[in-house]
Amino acid sequence: MNEAQTKIAIVTGAGSGIGRAVAVELARGGWSLALAGRRTATLEETAALTKSDDVLCVRTDVAVEDEVAALFAATVERFGRLDLLFNNAGTFGPGGVPLEDLSYDAWRHVVDTNLNGAFLCARAAFRQMKGQSPQGGRIINNGSISAHVPRPNSVAYTATKHAMTGLTKAFSLDGRPYRIATSQIDIGNAATDMTERMQQGILQANGTVAPEPAMDVADVGRTVRHMAELPLAANVQFATVMATNMPYIGRG
Repeated sequence: MNEAQTKIAIVTGAGSGIGRAVAVELARGGWSLALAGRRTATLEETAALTKSDDVLCVRTDVAVEDEVAALFAATVERFGRLDLLFNNAGTFGPGGVPLEDLSYDAWRHVVDTNLNGAFLCARAAFRQMKGQSPQGGRIINNGSISAHVPRPNSVAYTATKHAMTGLTKAFSLDGRPYRIATSQIDIGNAATDMTERMQQGILQANGTVAPEPAMDVADVGRTVRHMAELPLAANVQFATVMATNMPYIGRG
């Protein structure tokens, strides 16, 4: 990223998995980081793994408007500006629950975290990036293979990830006048705690249960860093990074 001397990023869901891998990779590239997540202890573990002294940990529930506002205020107070939001926080919700048995509370929890949380963070990023000097920045939304095709019994997660694509397109359009570039990375089977069950065996569209291959989560970190470090005149609008042999092409 060669348009600004400073490189400041907020990574949500930074306490584990994809968020942690992206934080470590960005730190390797010299980025200063604000790490957001619901558990302070895991954020501090991620901060230690970055081996950087330029890391801020902010306990944040992205579904709570005031906590999102506090995250962005703390970031700007510490670093002075914002160049990147990796909009990553999310939850699968209850796994394997048929649609007719899914409670409304469970549905709302997934929607509040995955969709409303992404909106709240992007809105705060827009406000900051639009008003700062030099103006602009980048938002990278974490979609999913489920932004394209669902798994069985995943209605809440699938709906929010399809909605994420709509957010990405709207943010991209609305950000053009202010040098705010928005993109989306759709990830398939990165090896994390959240996807461990897929490697053990998971329900397929044909009703069978089968293990699925996974890829190193560090490969996601490298992909996000590449997207983040492009000049603002260029944008990877949508990227899909996945385990080569996972059942996506030809799923169903």
